[in-house]
Amino acid sequence: LLFSSYTNFHKHYISITQVEFVEEQESIQFISRIFVDDLEKALRKRYDNSITLGKETSESTGLYIEKYLQSKIKVKVNGEEKPLLFLGVEYENDQMRCYLEIESIKTISSFEISNQVLFDLFDKQENVIKVKMNNQHKSFVLIKESNKGHINFD
Repeated sequence: LLFSSYTNFHKHYISITQVEFVEEQESIQFISRIFVDDLEKALRKRYDNSITLGKETSESTGLYIEKYLQSKIKVKVNGEEKPLLFLGVEYENDQMRCYLEIESIKTISSFEISNQVLFDLFDKQENVIKVKMNNQHKSFVLIKESNKGHINFD
């Protein structure tokens, strides 16, 4: 609901990432919602000025999205950095949902996330993280000056 209020015109720069530990699948699943035009600007600045994001994502554009997200989102589980597997994207109006996953997670005693998506473009960027794991819910608002959220479950 909060995210949809920014869809038509946004001076306020925000992304929302939902994180959920799915015990029966032994995975942590991520859905990151980002404005298409903002991510397109970041990819053009960083990789290739001709990148265009839209309803269809070419293989090369998907690789750029994957590379960017993996460089900007870092996760530690139980004190150990874990690689994010990029699963793909879906477009919805002026937003995109980026799907990521960490596999082979049996238990979680601590979780740390750093999300620096779009901080290189917008000084006022906020990355909201909503975490659901171990029967707990926690939210963080990450900004350029404070870009990490941490939860201990002990």
